[in-house]
Amino acid sequence: MEIRPILSALSRNKTGAFLIAAQIALTFAITINAAYVIRDRLATAARPSGVDDEDRVVAVRFAMTSSQNIDALQQRDVATLRGVPGVESVAITNQIPFGGGGWSGGFAVGNTRESPNVNAGMVFDNGDVLKTLGVKVIEGRYFTPDEIMVIDPDTSRDTPPVVLVTRELAKAMFPSGESVLGKTIYLGNTPDAPAVRIIGVIGLMETPWASVSAKHLYSVVFPQRLLQTENQYLLRLKPGALEQTKQAVLAALAKNDPDRVAGRDGLASIAKMRAKRYRGEHAVAGLLIAVTVFLLIVTASGIVGMASLWVNLRRKQIGVRRALGATRGDIVRYFVTENLLITGTGVVAGVIAAQLLNAALVRQMTLPQLPWPGLAFGVVALIVLGVGSVLGPAVRASRLSPALATRSV
Repeated sequence: MEIRPILSALSRNKTGAFLIAAQIALTFAITINAAYVIRDRLATAARPSGVDDEDRVVAVRFAMTSSQNIDALQQRDVATLRGVPGVESVAITNQIPFGGGGWSGGFAVGNTRESPNVNAGMVFDNGDVLKTLGVKVIEGRYFTPDEIMVIDPDTSRDTPPVVLVTRELAKAMFPSGESVLGKTIYLGNTPDAPAVRIIGVIGLMETPWASVSAKHLYSVVFPQRLLQTENQYLLRLKPGALEQTKQAVLAALAKNDPDRVAGRDGLASIAKMRAKRYRGEHAVAGLLIAVTVFLLIVTASGIVGMASLWVNLRRKQIGVRRALGATRGDIVRYFVTENLLITGTGVVAGVIAAQLLNAALVRQMTLPQLPWPGLAFGVVALIVLGVGSVLGPAVRASRLSPALATRSV
C-alpha cells in the first residue's frame, strides 16, 4: 500500500493526529510504569515469610500487672496454654514476623570502628520459637536446653554467647560464601561490644517491620527468655482449630492474671498481621490498576472517535476509491496503516517519556529500572490496542456503498 497518500491525508489533519499520538505517548508512559509499580508492590506483599502456614500461627501480647514473679507466671502461662485443646506448641518471644515493633541492633564482624554495622532484628527464643513458627535450621544446630538463658533486664545485661542467624544475614556479613558456623560477630562495632558465636543458620524469617529492602530477612536469634511485664506468646494451632480455641487461649491467660490487659489486636494470626502490614501496597496497586484501565479506555475511545470522524469526512474519497476498484480489504488496510503510523509515533515518544518517568521513580521510590522486555511488551500491547480500536470504524468504512458515498460528486 502506498504510504504517500496516507501521509498526505494526515497532513491535512495534523491536529487530530498529533493529539492521538500525544495521548498514546502519555498513556504508554504512565501505564508501563504503573504496571511495573503494581508488579513490584504485589510481589512485595506476596514475599514468603518463612512461617509455615501463617493462618495456624497466632500471637497475643499481654501486659502483666506486676513485675513480681514474672518467671513463675510465664512458666504457668506456657503450661496452661499447652493444655488448651487445639494448641500444638507455645513459645515466648519479644517479637514476631509482621508484628510492627521489636528489637534490632547493629552487628559487625569486628569490634572496631572500621567494621561496618549491619542492622538486623533481634529475636529472643525460649527454645520453642522456631518450632512454633515452622522455621528450619538449615546449617549447624539448634540451641540446647542448657543454653537458654533467663534474663531479668532490671538486674542483668548478660548476652547469650551463641546465636543463630538467618541465611540472608549470613550472606550479607560474609559475602565470600564461606561457612559462618563458628564465626564470631559483635553486637556493635566498639571495643566493648558483646561477642557472640554463630552455631547455626536458619532459613527465611521475616522481621516485625517487613521492610521493602533485603534487610527484611536479616535476623539474629538469641537463646533467652526475657523477664519483662510485656511479652508475646506465640502459638501454633492444630489444623482445623476452631475460633473457640482462640477464645479459650485468651480465657486461660486472663484466668492466670485477671488484671492484665491484652494487646489491642487480641489474638492475631501471622496471616492477619501480613494483611495489615501490606494493606498499603494492595491499596496502591488497586488505585494504579484503576488508573491504568481508565487511561486505556480513554485512549481506545479517542482512537475510535477520531477514526469515526475521519470516516465521515472521507465518505466521498472512500466512495471514489471503491468505484475505481478498491476492495473492502483495501479500505480496511488504509485505515489500519494510518493508525499504525500514528500509534507508532506515539509509542516511540511514549518509550522516551516512560524512561524519563521511570528515572524519577527510581530516585523517589528506589525502584529498579524498567526492564526492556517490559517495554517491548508495552509497545506490542499499545499497537494491538490501536489496531483493535480502529478496526470497527475501518470495517464500517469498507461497507460504504460507492453510489451512496459519491451521490453528490
